[in-house]
Amino acid sequence: MKPSNEFTWRCHFNNVRKRSLMLAEPLSDEDCGAQSMADASPVKWHLAHTTWFFETFILEPMEARFQPFHPAFRVLFNSYYNGIGDRHPRAKRGMLTRPSMREVRAYRANVDARIARLLAAQTDNDELALLIELGLQHEQQHQELILTDVLHLLAQSALYPAYTDAAPAPADAVAPLAWIAFAGGLVDIGHDGDGFCFDNELPRHRQYLQPFALAERLVTNGEYLRFIEAGGYRDPALWLSEGWDQVGALGLAQPLYWQRDEAGHWYEFTLHGLRRLELARPVTAISLYEADAYASWCGARLPTEAEWEIGARAQASGGAALRQLFGHCWQWTSSSYAAYPGYASAPGALGEYNGKFMLNQYVLRGSSHATPPGHARASYRNFFPAGARWQFSGIRLAKQ
Repeated sequence: MKPSNEFTWRCHFNNVRKRSLMLAEPLSDEDCGAQSMADASPVKWHLAHTTWFFETFILEPMEARFQPFHPAFRVLFNSYYNGIGDRHPRAKRGMLTRPSMREVRAYRANVDARIARLLAAQTDNDELALLIELGLQHEQQHQELILTDVLHLLAQSALYPAYTDAAPAPADAVAPLAWIAFAGGLVDIGHDGDGFCFDNELPRHRQYLQPFALAERLVTNGEYLRFIEAGGYRDPALWLSEGWDQVGALGLAQPLYWQRDEAGHWYEFTLHGLRRLELARPVTAISLYEADAYASWCGARLPTEAEWEIGARAQASGGAALRQLFGHCWQWTSSSYAAYPGYASAPGALGEYNGKFMLNQYVLRGSSHATPPGHARASYRNFFPAGARWQFSGIRLAKQ
């Protein structure tokens, strides 16, 4: 989406920025400052970092007589942009008791007002429009991270506190697993030029696929529970070598947020608190290793990202009957996160956004229930290390 005028841009900007603050509303200042592990970040840091992005990449080069809100914020809230300069260590973000949440909100308000003035003064600046859109898409990514990181944080407490008291949406009805066949052949993969995309979705290019089939829906908690009860976490033949090492090192026996009481009842910790495991819901919070082991156990495999995208595009055009592609959980693929043929990263520090992570990561496709509305698309390439378990990641099966 590219708004057509300054007023629409301002509304779009304000809506995204307000949603980040709204996500923090159910939380205390103590909640917002805590960090549960090195891979997660405090909510306060997310709110400040997304503001740092606008200040650093837009206000600093474009604002007349630019002055930073606070000089130290350039280091404190830089994530991984080496071209910008020094960074506060990621694993120590939870030690930043200062600035306070009140100061971070003031930082956001200050930068928002300055961006609004810049938009009003440069209504025909295409570069500004592109950077604003990138900043908003970046913030939407962090909105989902806020929820995944908060869930991991709250799961550390024996109180099992709920992030929200609102009732969860009902689970989709579960039918026996059906398969949708695709002919394969030469296919076009990547962003098709309609609306915004990140650079890692480009360039659109051609691949050859063997005929394949995709599962019509996602794997459910109930189906994954049968894998557990059949000894799936005790059978090394099902696991990739590194995955089996992780099972042993961490003592894994179920998805991250599952637990069983003394009576044998299964529960899952969610944003709604600790709840009885709902068998009809898609299984989430599993690693690529767990997803691959489950697929091996049931005689299937994980899709490649090209197969997933072709299935999603066929569904969008009415040519397939796939369900739960978007809005439930990110779906692991067997594809390593790598550059498309002809990929070129952007010049300068912004070129560090995606390209430098194209190693030792795997692609996930789709979107989750925590993904902001309008942020998902068929060509979107999410990526995480194979062992990552705290995301809303699940399984769609494939077979030849």
